[in-house]
Amino acid sequence: MDTISTTALIVGAGFGGVAMAIELRRAGIHDFVVLEKADRVGGVWRANTYPGSGCDVPSPLYSYSFARNRSWPRRYSEQADIHAYLERTAARFGVLNHVRFGSEVATAEFDENSGTWLVRTTDGEQFATRVFIPATGQLSRPAYPPIPGIDSFQGSSFHSAEWNHDCDLTGKRVAVVGTGASAIQFVPKIQPNVGKLAVFQRSAQYIMPKRDHDYTAWHRRFLRLAALQTLDRLLFWLYAEFAQLCLSKWRVFTPLFLRQTSKHLREQVPDEELRRKLTPDYELGCKRVLFSNDYLPALTKSNVELVTERIVEITPTGLRTAGGTEYAADVIIYATGFAARELLAPMKVHGVGHRPLSQSWSEGARAHLGITVPGFPNMFLMYGPNTNLGGGSIIYMLESQARYIGDAVRKLVRHPGHYLDVRAEAEQRWDDEVQARLERSVWTRCSSWYRNEHGRVVSNWPGRTGEYRKRTRAVELADFEVHTTG
Repeated sequence: MDTISTTALIVGAGFGGVAMAIELRRAGIHDFVVLEKADRVGGVWRANTYPGSGCDVPSPLYSYSFARNRSWPRRYSEQADIHAYLERTAARFGVLNHVRFGSEVATAEFDENSGTWLVRTTDGEQFATRVFIPATGQLSRPAYPPIPGIDSFQGSSFHSAEWNHDCDLTGKRVAVVGTGASAIQFVPKIQPNVGKLAVFQRSAQYIMPKRDHDYTAWHRRFLRLAALQTLDRLLFWLYAEFAQLCLSKWRVFTPLFLRQTSKHLREQVPDEELRRKLTPDYELGCKRVLFSNDYLPALTKSNVELVTERIVEITPTGLRTAGGTEYAADVIIYATGFAARELLAPMKVHGVGHRPLSQSWSEGARAHLGITVPGFPNMFLMYGPNTNLGGGSIIYMLESQARYIGDAVRKLVRHPGHYLDVRAEAEQRWDDEVQARLERSVWTRCSSWYRNEHGRVVSNWPGRTGEYRKRTRAVELADFEVHTTG
């Protein structure tokens, strides 16, 4: 099979990959390809089709700054509307012409002599590219819990990110494992139809009211005015910046948010014992704060039981807890999140000297600006380590990364026969700073998907999104070793 040569290769066609492709096209670079394992663009918004799937970031902020949507139907848009927006944007900016669907990357290896990456897909295609841009994100691979007997269950089971729409839940005994951001959206939707619903909670969540509503025709006309649309977006952005600082730095405001979550719980759950089970025992913000108006009321219904005992085994007919109780189930739904800390997996990536990326990241993923890794030249990550947010819109961060990477690609295009390898000392300075700031944040004070088994926060950025944009405004060549090929 012939090798396809290209200037840049992007892996993934979610919000990050599409933003990167648009940035390259706007820079006049059209010699690139996007490899997408699915049959449509969309990333998490293509995959997560469970009932009630939606965003907890206001719609005006959860969109590209250069492609604002004046027709959002509501303040917090649902999955179908977000996915449709991304597909329209990809088509509008000519991205679809570059996408090869049904292409999953198996390996990527850097060749020092040619200064190129050799990328192979699972179906045997080969690409040689100067610039390798993984844009697979942190939330692309569903994580199943390591519970003994998980494969022995004889009923239907699936992950919320791989929802089985052919599975009729009407009148069934359904077990939901997990109570995170996905579960609080689909539990209220399935509760009225199931026969019995057992919700297994490992830890309680802080839940805020969701100030959601449909946009009226008047509001949509309001958003057609560019200046007012900009103001609307700015106000949401300022609030998100405030929330991010409260989580990472300004802990004096924690009681303000705590009063809101406590009041919300009291108003929605009259039963004192159930409220006790739903009261978190860790500091607010240590895990992602959730937003819902209907999850807590769903748990008070007569066909719902909240189980807080640890699951010790999945049996052929249900789930057994540490207390010895077995809960019979016809269907098990795993709402257990994603393998967020295993960035780029299952791709096998090798850099200079055939060094595996997994070896460089043996104690946790790390990268300069969350984008570049020493020993992996011309590889630029989208939504890499320490670029996730505890609050706010990740799209703002993705745009910052795309602009930075676009600057690097332009520099490389102007200087053929060269490649960039971030200096180890530059990456170390960045990582030392980020981890020191994270140590003072709330995210180090409990166990969550933000932290790995070494206690290192590998996901979150400790500052404002505005600060990150400023620091990624342009590539500083002093941070890189510039090599000549051959």
